[in-house]
Amino acid sequence: MGNFKIEKQFMESVGIDVSKLTLDVFVYNGKQHQQFANSRKGFIAMQKWINSLVNGTQIIYCFEHTGWYCVLLSHFLFEQSVYYCCINPLELKRSMGFVRGKSDKTDSYQIARFAWLRREELEPSVPMPVKLIELQRMMSLREQLVKQSTAMKNLEKGMLVTIENAKGDISIRIIRQSIKQMEVQIKKIEKGMNDLIKSESKLQSNYKLSRSVKGVGNVLAIQMILHTHNFSRFEDWRQFSAYCGLVPYPHQSGTSIHGRKKIHSISDKKMKSLLSMSAISAIQHDAELKMYYHKRVEEGKHKMVALNIIRNKIVSRIFATVKRGTPYVELSKFAA
Repeated sequence: MGNFKIEKQFMESVGIDVSKLTLDVFVYNGKQHQQFANSRKGFIAMQKWINSLVNGTQIIYCFEHTGWYCVLLSHFLFEQSVYYCCINPLELKRSMGFVRGKSDKTDSYQIARFAWLRREELEPSVPMPVKLIELQRMMSLREQLVKQSTAMKNLEKGMLVTIENAKGDISIRIIRQSIKQMEVQIKKIEKGMNDLIKSESKLQSNYKLSRSVKGVGNVLAIQMILHTHNFSRFEDWRQFSAYCGLVPYPHQSGTSIHGRKKIHSISDKKMKSLLSMSAISAIQHDAELKMYYHKRVEEGKHKMVALNIIRNKIVSRIFATVKRGTPYVELSKFAA
Protein backbone atom coordinates (compact mmCIF):
# COMPACT_ATOMS: atom_id res chain seq x y z
CA MET A 1 0.00 0.00 0.00
CA GLY A 2 1.18 3.54 -0.69
CA ASN A 3 1.89 6.13 2.00
CA PHE A 4 0.91 9.66 0.95
CA LYS A 5 2.69 12.69 2.27
CA ILE A 6 -0.02 15.32 2.44
CA GLU A 7 2.21 18.27 1.70
CA LYS A 8 0.54 20.61 -0.75
CA GLN A 9 3.70 22.53 -1.67
CA PHE A 10 3.56 21.36 -5.27
CA MET A 11 6.12 22.70 -7.72
CA GLU A 12 4.79 20.86 -10.78
CA SER A 13 1.66 19.21 -12.13
CA VAL A 14 1.38 16.32 -14.57
CA GLY A 15 -1.74 15.77 -16.67
CA ILE A 16 -2.41 12.31 -18.11
CA ASP A 17 -4.95 11.66 -20.84
CA VAL A 18 -5.81 7.97 -20.50
CA SER A 19 -7.03 5.90 -23.44
CA LYS A 20 -7.28 2.16 -24.03
CA LEU A 21 -3.74 1.69 -25.38
CA THR A 22 -1.83 4.89 -24.61
CA LEU A 23 -1.17 7.62 -22.05
CA ASP A 24 -0.56 11.18 -23.22
CA VAL A 25 1.46 12.88 -20.48
CA PHE A 26 1.97 16.65 -20.17
CA VAL A 27 4.30 18.33 -17.64
CA TYR A 28 2.64 21.71 -17.12
CA ASN A 29 5.40 24.15 -16.07
CA GLY A 30 8.04 22.23 -17.99
CA LYS A 31 5.87 22.44 -21.14
CA GLN A 32 6.83 18.89 -22.14
CA HIS A 33 4.65 16.22 -23.74
CA GLN A 34 5.26 12.52 -24.30
CA GLN A 35 3.19 9.44 -25.09
CA PHE A 36 3.53 6.06 -23.35
CA ALA A 37 1.84 2.67 -23.48
CA ASN A 38 -1.03 2.07 -21.07
CA SER A 39 0.77 -0.84 -19.38
CA ARG A 40 3.13 -1.36 -16.44
CA LYS A 41 6.11 -1.08 -18.77
CA GLY A 42 4.73 2.25 -20.02
CA PHE A 43 4.12 3.47 -16.45
CA ILE A 44 7.76 2.79 -15.50
CA ALA A 45 8.97 4.59 -18.63
CA MET A 46 6.67 7.52 -17.82
CA GLN A 47 8.08 7.82 -14.28
CA LYS A 48 11.68 7.78 -15.56
CA TRP A 49 10.87 10.51 -18.09
CA ILE A 50 9.12 12.72 -15.53
CA ASN A 51 11.92 12.27 -12.98
CA SER A 52 14.49 13.27 -15.62
CA LEU A 53 12.60 16.56 -16.07
CA VAL A 54 11.61 17.43 -12.50
CA ASN A 55 13.64 15.15 -10.22
CA GLY A 56 13.12 15.86 -6.50
CA THR A 57 10.18 18.19 -7.09
CA GLN A 58 6.85 17.74 -5.31
CA ILE A 59 4.46 16.74 -8.13
CA ILE A 60 0.70 16.33 -8.37
CA TYR A 61 -0.54 13.85 -10.98
CA CYS A 62 -4.02 14.14 -12.41
CA PHE A 63 -6.16 12.18 -14.87
CA GLU A 64 -9.82 11.64 -15.70
CA HIS A 65 -11.78 8.61 -14.53
CA THR A 66 -12.07 6.48 -17.67
CA GLY A 67 -13.49 3.28 -16.19
CA TRP A 68 -11.40 0.14 -16.68
CA TYR A 69 -8.67 1.98 -18.65
CA CYS A 70 -7.31 3.88 -15.62
CA VAL A 71 -7.41 1.00 -13.08
CA LEU A 72 -3.84 -0.25 -13.63
CA LEU A 73 -2.44 3.30 -13.65
CA SER A 74 -4.20 4.11 -10.36
CA HIS A 75 -2.74 1.06 -8.64
CA PHE A 76 0.75 1.72 -10.01
CA LEU A 77 0.81 5.34 -8.78
CA PHE A 78 -0.60 4.28 -5.39
CA GLU A 79 2.10 1.62 -5.02
CA GLN A 80 4.73 4.29 -5.82
CA SER A 81 3.29 6.59 -3.09
CA VAL A 82 2.58 9.21 -5.74
CA TYR A 83 0.09 12.01 -4.97
CA TYR A 84 -2.49 11.58 -7.72
CA CYS A 85 -6.10 12.67 -8.33
CA CYS A 86 -8.58 10.76 -10.45
CA ILE A 87 -11.23 13.35 -11.32
CA ASN A 88 -14.72 13.33 -12.79
CA PRO A 89 -14.52 14.09 -16.56
CA LEU A 90 -17.52 16.46 -16.26
CA GLU A 91 -15.72 18.51 -13.61
CA LEU A 92 -12.75 18.97 -15.94
CA LYS A 93 -14.91 19.74 -18.97
CA ARG A 94 -16.81 22.49 -17.16
CA SER A 95 -13.58 24.04 -15.88
CA MET A 96 -12.07 24.37 -19.38
CA GLY A 97 -14.45 27.02 -20.70
CA PHE A 98 -14.71 27.52 -24.46
CA VAL A 99 -12.17 25.34 -26.28
CA ARG A 100 -11.72 24.93 -30.04
CA GLY A 101 -10.45 21.61 -31.32
CA LYS A 102 -9.52 18.43 -29.48
CA SER A 103 -6.54 16.10 -29.40
CA ASP A 104 -4.91 13.80 -26.86
CA LYS A 105 -2.03 16.24 -26.39
CA THR A 106 -4.45 19.15 -25.81
CA ASP A 107 -6.47 17.09 -23.36
CA SER A 108 -3.37 16.16 -21.35
CA TYR A 109 -2.39 19.85 -21.24
CA GLN A 110 -5.86 20.86 -20.00
CA ILE A 111 -5.72 18.19 -17.28
CA ALA A 112 -2.26 19.39 -16.19
CA ARG A 113 -3.51 23.00 -16.15
CA PHE A 114 -6.56 22.00 -14.10
CA ALA A 115 -4.33 20.22 -11.56
CA TRP A 116 -1.96 23.19 -11.31
CA LEU A 117 -4.71 25.78 -10.78
CA ARG A 118 -6.46 23.61 -8.16
CA ARG A 119 -3.39 22.04 -6.59
CA GLU A 120 -4.30 23.34 -3.11
CA GLU A 121 -7.86 21.97 -3.28
CA LEU A 122 -7.46 18.52 -4.82
CA GLU A 123 -7.42 15.55 -2.46
CA PRO A 124 -5.42 12.39 -3.18
CA SER A 125 -7.32 9.48 -4.69
CA VAL A 126 -7.17 5.90 -3.42
CA PRO A 127 -7.76 3.06 -5.91
CA MET A 128 -10.42 0.42 -5.40
CA PRO A 129 -8.98 -2.72 -3.70
CA VAL A 130 -8.16 -5.64 -6.01
CA LYS A 131 -10.94 -7.86 -4.64
CA LEU A 132 -13.52 -5.13 -5.19
CA ILE A 133 -12.31 -4.71 -8.78
CA GLU A 134 -12.83 -8.44 -9.29
CA LEU A 135 -16.28 -8.17 -7.70
CA GLN A 136 -17.11 -5.22 -9.97
CA ARG A 137 -16.10 -7.20 -13.06
CA MET A 138 -18.43 -10.02 -12.06
CA MET A 139 -21.27 -7.59 -11.32
CA SER A 140 -20.80 -5.94 -14.74
CA LEU A 141 -20.93 -9.34 -16.42
CA ARG A 142 -24.07 -10.26 -14.48
CA GLU A 143 -25.76 -7.02 -15.56
CA GLN A 144 -24.99 -7.75 -19.22
CA LEU A 145 -26.30 -11.32 -18.94
CA VAL A 146 -29.51 -10.12 -17.28
CA LYS A 147 -30.01 -7.48 -20.02
CA GLN A 148 -29.46 -10.05 -22.77
CA SER A 149 -31.80 -12.53 -21.07
CA THR A 150 -34.52 -9.87 -20.76
CA ALA A 151 -34.04 -8.88 -24.42
CA MET A 152 -34.41 -12.51 -25.54
CA LYS A 153 -37.56 -12.96 -23.42
CA ASN A 154 -39.09 -9.85 -25.00
CA LEU A 155 -38.15 -11.11 -28.46
CA GLU A 156 -39.83 -14.43 -27.69
CA LYS A 157 -43.05 -12.66 -26.62
CA GLY A 158 -43.09 -10.67 -29.85
CA MET A 159 -42.57 -13.75 -32.02
CA LEU A 160 -45.22 -15.81 -30.23
CA VAL A 161 -47.87 -13.34 -31.43
CA THR A 162 -47.24 -14.38 -35.05
CA ILE A 163 -46.96 -18.15 -34.46
CA GLU A 164 -49.84 -20.58 -34.06
CA ASN A 165 -47.74 -23.57 -33.01
CA ALA A 166 -44.55 -22.53 -31.17
CA LYS A 167 -43.55 -26.11 -30.30
CA GLY A 168 -41.89 -26.89 -33.62
CA ASP A 169 -40.63 -23.38 -34.45
CA ILE A 170 -36.83 -23.30 -34.75
CA SER A 171 -36.54 -19.60 -33.79
CA ILE A 172 -38.46 -20.08 -30.55
CA ARG A 173 -36.44 -23.20 -29.74
CA ILE A 174 -33.12 -21.36 -30.18
CA ILE A 175 -34.33 -18.39 -28.11
CA ARG A 176 -35.44 -20.65 -25.25
CA GLN A 177 -32.13 -22.54 -25.33
CA SER A 178 -30.25 -19.23 -25.19
CA ILE A 179 -32.34 -18.01 -22.25
CA LYS A 180 -31.72 -21.26 -20.38
CA GLN A 181 -27.96 -21.02 -20.96
CA MET A 182 -27.86 -17.40 -19.79
CA GLU A 183 -29.80 -18.27 -16.62
CA VAL A 184 -27.21 -20.96 -15.85
CA GLN A 185 -24.40 -18.43 -16.40
CA ILE A 186 -26.14 -15.85 -14.18
CA LYS A 187 -26.33 -18.41 -11.35
CA LYS A 188 -22.64 -19.23 -11.81
CA ILE A 189 -21.57 -15.57 -11.66
CA GLU A 190 -23.77 -14.97 -8.60
CA LYS A 191 -22.14 -17.93 -6.87
CA GLY A 192 -18.73 -16.53 -7.81
CA MET A 193 -19.64 -13.17 -6.23
CA ASN A 194 -20.86 -14.83 -3.04
CA ASP A 195 -17.68 -16.92 -2.82
CA LEU A 196 -15.54 -13.80 -3.26
CA ILE A 197 -17.46 -11.94 -0.54
CA LYS A 198 -17.03 -14.89 1.84
CA SER A 199 -13.26 -14.92 1.21
CA GLU A 200 -12.74 -11.69 3.19
CA SER A 201 -14.21 -11.21 6.67
CA LYS A 202 -14.80 -7.44 6.47
CA LEU A 203 -16.42 -7.77 3.07
CA GLN A 204 -18.70 -10.54 4.28
CA SER A 205 -19.56 -8.70 7.49
CA ASN A 206 -20.55 -5.45 5.72
CA TYR A 207 -22.54 -7.41 3.14
CA LYS A 208 -24.53 -9.24 5.84
CA LEU A 209 -25.09 -6.03 7.82
CA SER A 210 -26.41 -4.28 4.68
CA ARG A 211 -28.73 -7.21 3.92
CA SER A 212 -30.19 -7.00 7.45
CA VAL A 213 -31.95 -3.74 6.48
CA LYS A 214 -35.43 -4.38 5.06
CA GLY A 215 -35.68 -3.59 1.36
CA VAL A 216 -31.97 -4.28 0.71
CA GLY A 217 -31.46 -7.24 -1.59
CA ASN A 218 -28.40 -9.04 -2.92
CA VAL A 219 -27.71 -6.65 -5.84
CA LEU A 220 -28.13 -3.43 -3.82
CA ALA A 221 -25.93 -4.74 -0.98
CA ILE A 222 -23.11 -5.58 -3.43
CA GLN A 223 -23.49 -2.27 -5.29
CA MET A 224 -23.32 -0.40 -1.97
CA ILE A 225 -20.02 -2.15 -1.21
CA LEU A 226 -18.65 -1.34 -4.68
CA HIS A 227 -19.70 2.32 -4.78
CA THR A 228 -18.50 3.03 -1.23
CA HIS A 229 -15.29 0.95 -1.60
CA ASN A 230 -16.55 -1.25 1.22
CA PHE A 231 -17.77 1.78 3.19
CA SER A 232 -14.41 3.60 3.19
CA ARG A 233 -15.03 6.16 0.43
CA PHE A 234 -17.63 8.41 2.14
CA GLU A 235 -17.47 9.94 5.60
CA ASP A 236 -21.18 9.50 6.31
CA TRP A 237 -24.49 8.56 4.72
CA ARG A 238 -25.32 12.16 3.79
CA GLN A 239 -22.32 12.36 1.46
CA PHE A 240 -23.38 9.12 -0.20
CA SER A 241 -26.98 10.35 -0.55
CA ALA A 242 -25.69 13.48 -2.29
CA TYR A 243 -23.57 11.29 -4.58
CA CYS A 244 -26.68 9.23 -5.48
CA GLY A 245 -28.76 12.36 -6.17
CA LEU A 246 -31.11 12.00 -3.18
CA VAL A 247 -30.42 15.38 -1.55
CA PRO A 248 -32.62 18.37 -2.53
CA TYR A 249 -30.80 21.70 -2.90
CA PRO A 250 -32.29 25.24 -2.66
CA HIS A 251 -33.25 27.03 -5.86
CA GLN A 252 -33.43 30.77 -5.22
CA SER A 253 -31.81 34.00 -6.35
CA GLY A 254 -32.47 37.57 -5.19
CA THR A 255 -36.11 38.53 -4.75
CA SER A 256 -37.55 37.05 -7.94
CA ILE A 257 -36.60 33.36 -7.84
CA HIS A 258 -37.87 31.32 -4.91
CA GLY A 259 -38.36 27.82 -6.31
CA ARG A 260 -38.78 24.65 -4.33
CA LYS A 261 -35.75 22.59 -3.46
CA LYS A 262 -34.57 20.37 -6.29
CA ILE A 263 -32.47 17.24 -6.62
CA HIS A 264 -29.43 17.82 -8.84
CA SER A 265 -29.44 16.06 -12.21
CA ILE A 266 -25.79 14.98 -11.86
CA SER A 267 -25.87 11.77 -9.84
CA ASP A 268 -25.24 8.05 -9.94
CA LYS A 269 -28.35 6.95 -11.83
CA LYS A 270 -27.75 3.25 -11.23
CA MET A 271 -27.64 3.60 -7.44
CA LYS A 272 -30.59 5.97 -7.48
CA SER A 273 -32.67 3.43 -9.43
CA LEU A 274 -31.68 0.56 -7.13
CA LEU A 275 -32.53 2.61 -4.04
CA SER A 276 -35.91 3.53 -5.56
CA MET A 277 -36.78 -0.16 -5.99
CA SER A 278 -35.48 -0.82 -2.48
CA ALA A 279 -37.70 1.96 -1.07
CA ILE A 280 -40.79 0.55 -2.83
CA SER A 281 -40.04 -2.90 -1.40
CA ALA A 282 -39.41 -1.46 2.08
CA ILE A 283 -42.74 0.40 2.08
CA GLN A 284 -44.50 -2.90 1.43
CA HIS A 285 -42.61 -5.01 3.98
CA ASP A 286 -41.46 -2.62 6.72
CA ALA A 287 -44.38 -1.55 8.94
CA GLU A 288 -42.52 1.49 10.28
CA LEU A 289 -41.55 2.84 6.85
CA LYS A 290 -44.99 2.04 5.43
CA MET A 291 -46.65 4.08 8.18
CA TYR A 292 -44.13 6.90 7.81
CA TYR A 293 -44.58 7.04 4.01
CA HIS A 294 -48.40 7.24 4.18
CA LYS A 295 -48.19 9.81 6.96
CA ARG A 296 -46.02 12.13 4.84
CA VAL A 297 -48.32 11.70 1.83
CA GLU A 298 -51.37 12.52 3.97
CA GLU A 299 -49.57 15.67 5.17
CA GLY A 300 -49.46 16.86 1.58
CA LYS A 301 -46.04 15.65 0.44
CA HIS A 302 -45.79 14.53 -3.17
CA LYS A 303 -45.43 10.75 -3.45
CA MET A 304 -41.98 11.02 -5.05
CA VAL A 305 -40.82 13.38 -2.29
CA ALA A 306 -42.04 10.90 0.33
CA LEU A 307 -40.33 8.07 -1.58
CA ASN A 308 -37.08 10.05 -1.60
CA ILE A 309 -37.29 10.38 2.20
CA ILE A 310 -37.58 6.57 2.42
CA ARG A 311 -34.57 6.19 0.12
CA ASN A 312 -32.53 8.40 2.46
CA LYS A 313 -33.73 6.44 5.47
CA ILE A 314 -32.56 3.18 3.88
CA VAL A 315 -29.12 4.67 3.13
CA SER A 316 -28.81 5.99 6.70
CA ARG A 317 -29.84 2.59 8.11
CA ILE A 318 -27.23 0.75 6.01
CA PHE A 319 -24.45 3.12 7.07
CA ALA A 320 -25.58 2.94 10.71
CA THR A 321 -25.54 -0.87 10.81
CA VAL A 322 -22.08 -1.00 9.22
CA LYS A 323 -20.69 1.67 11.56
CA ARG A 324 -22.25 0.02 14.61
CA GLY A 325 -21.27 -3.48 13.50
CA THR A 326 -24.59 -5.05 14.45
CA PRO A 327 -27.59 -6.04 12.25
CA TYR A 328 -30.56 -3.73 11.90
CA VAL A 329 -33.36 -4.37 14.40
CA GLU A 330 -36.90 -3.06 13.91
CA LEU A 331 -38.10 -0.68 16.62
CA SER A 332 -41.19 -2.84 17.33
CA LYS A 333 -39.00 -5.88 18.01
CA PHE A 334 -36.60 -3.82 20.09
CA ALA A 335 -39.48 -2.50 22.22
CA ALA A 336 -40.83 -6.02 22.66
